[in-house]
Amino acid sequence: MNFESFGEQTVAIHAGEAPDALTGASAPNIVMSTTFAVDANTGFSVETMNENDPWLYTRWGNPTLHQLELKLAALERAEAAVVFASGMGAISALLLHLLKAGDHAVVSDVAYAAMSELTNDVLPGLGIEITRVNTADAASVADAVRPDTRLVYIESPCNPLLRLTDIAAVADIAHGAGARLVIDSTFATPAATRPLALGADFVVHSLTKYLCGHGDALGGAVLGSRADLAPLRKKTAIRLGGSLSPFNAWLIMRGMATFPMRMRVHEDNAMRVASFLESHPKVSRVIYPGLPSHPQYELARRQMRNFSGILTFGMADGRAEAARMAPKLRVVHYAVSLGHHRSLLFYLHGEDLLKSSFRLGSPQQLQSWHEFAGEGLFRLSVGLEDADDIIADLRQALDD
Repeated sequence: MNFESFGEQTVAIHAGEAPDALTGASAPNIVMSTTFAVDANTGFSVETMNENDPWLYTRWGNPTLHQLELKLAALERAEAAVVFASGMGAISALLLHLLKAGDHAVVSDVAYAAMSELTNDVLPGLGIEITRVNTADAASVADAVRPDTRLVYIESPCNPLLRLTDIAAVADIAHGAGARLVIDSTFATPAATRPLALGADFVVHSLTKYLCGHGDALGGAVLGSRADLAPLRKKTAIRLGGSLSPFNAWLIMRGMATFPMRMRVHEDNAMRVASFLESHPKVSRVIYPGLPSHPQYELARRQMRNFSGILTFGMADGRAEAARMAPKLRVVHYAVSLGHHRSLLFYLHGEDLLKSSFRLGSPQQLQSWHEFAGEGLFRLSVGLEDADDIIADLRQALDD
């Protein structure tokens, strides 16, 4: 069924799903089999595999994974999707598929920590040259691209600063240099931004976060054109083996049925919590794309249909405040990750991150970091609890 004419909530529920032809079951089945009975003429190598071949082995493909891929593609308005065991599985497979020794890539100087660490050492160790730039500054991206640039990699909003990148502007720069544009859109989600419509070639999601929404299943995905994703699946995804469990795929699909509704509540709650924090005397700074105080508020309004549920805030001596607040929290969990139905808070110390994950090489990069993060930041993933209860919990933890 073509879902282009349907609303987002209908797509989230029905795309990739239909009543089971044999049993009439309305909910999708979980096909846990690793292998499938096939015709005696079936080949044994992935080299002979075509996208529409019958199922053979779950590392190559599986009916439950395929259903999830169809649902993701419909929500993102993409031609195709390939799912992985985690967001980093998706990122690693895509980068190793697109880049080889002698290539150059431009990447966001601040990005998901594991991705940043992959480009710190692993990719350079394979002979791939990396240039880090503040991709919020399109001129810096333009200055960084070279004749051997094959890839520009961005996040918007980026993790953890919530700094935005003008996707359409950077897409023009990348394509003008003959490079492909990859965007990790985990924080924004398809409810906020559809990067492919703005010129991106590939979209990456950690399905563990908002798309699953319940903090109980790891997963990742790459979305783009059929022409790009068929060789990604065949040449890289299958061979690297980062296959998503069918059970996790089923859990993520189950979560996605309520995804659009959840994102509206995440945004409403985050706006109220951000406004509360901005007014609190102990809070020095709040960064949230939906607030007029965000340094890129106009870009956020232009590029995002939903401001999502993640905000950051700063306090004097944040590390000590985190130690004091963590045991006092009752509704909000002091824990990593984001995008779950419950609220999560974690303190990220700037000096630690700059030594480990991020290697900022210019005064402009450090200035941008401090503008958004100060000496450190609390990252708050605002959940689906009653906003009044989240605020009350934060108030009692903040107050002496």
